[in-house]
Amino acid sequence: MAQRFGGKYSPKGYAGVAPDRLPETAPSHPMTRRLVWVGVAAVPFLFNAFGGGPVALARGLGGFALVAGAVVLIREGLKAEAAWAARKVARRPALPRKALGAVILGLGLATGAQAPEIGIIGAAVIGMIGAALSLFAFGLDPMRDKGMEGIDPFQQDRVAKVVAAGEEQLAALNDAIARAGDARLTARVADFAQTARKLFRAVEEDPGDLNAARRYMTVYLSGARAAAEKFADLWASRQDAKARADFEALLDDLEANYTARTAQLLEDGREGLEIEIEVLRERLAREGLTPASDHTA
Repeated sequence: MAQRFGGKYSPKGYAGVAPDRLPETAPSHPMTRRLVWVGVAAVPFLFNAFGGGPVALARGLGGFALVAGAVVLIREGLKAEAAWAARKVARRPALPRKALGAVILGLGLATGAQAPEIGIIGAAVIGMIGAALSLFAFGLDPMRDKGMEGIDPFQQDRVAKVVAAGEEQLAALNDAIARAGDARLTARVADFAQTARKLFRAVEEDPGDLNAARRYMTVYLSGARAAAEKFADLWASRQDAKARADFEALLDDLEANYTARTAQLLEDGREGLEIEIEVLRERLAREGLTPASDHTA
């Protein structure tokens, strides 16, 4: 069956790609969808806000606003947790968003639930139960750094800044291609972004590789972003098939180079480990000690 090709904002959406299969630019958390029900549970506060005077209006609207703010905070906390879990080397989130969101959720429930028949104490109990249920459903924020033992904090901070700059370039690259409204190119750019992030993760695991990979994480990504913006502008004015083919060829070249650089960094890491093991064996031999593997050989 033939498929209709259209833009992102056409009635049919992206052509050739189901809306729920569009590539994501960041790791997603499986519990994010649960937040919909938290927002739905606060809708009655809006109904009760009207018709009861200014106090009821302030109580209902304030309770709903607090719950909505809690949903936003918890969602951001889930995103941060997903990014933390996806990396072998990661710092814990600076702000415990899920825990803070649970507290605000409790305040929102307590504010919206106040009524003469319930009283302040009853509303406070409802708020505490809501906060506890939030922590139970969504869990706590990551409380520790991961994979950073033996890594120089200064070097890790340098890597973090370069990675953040690289992620900004990838986001701008994705936004530029989204303007073109071409689903296949959008997916192609998402594939390249995943390849670039593999290089980011390799440098995060071994910050000593930053100097060797910095150009790939800054200059080349900036060039790719600029090329994407020019292509999107050209495609908006006239859909030039040659320009599209040239941009796809650029992505192919970039992806091949990023893959090769990542493999080289990983190979250099293995070679460095083999050298350290050989030096250790020689030192043990000089001291009259033999590794256990030599006895069993």
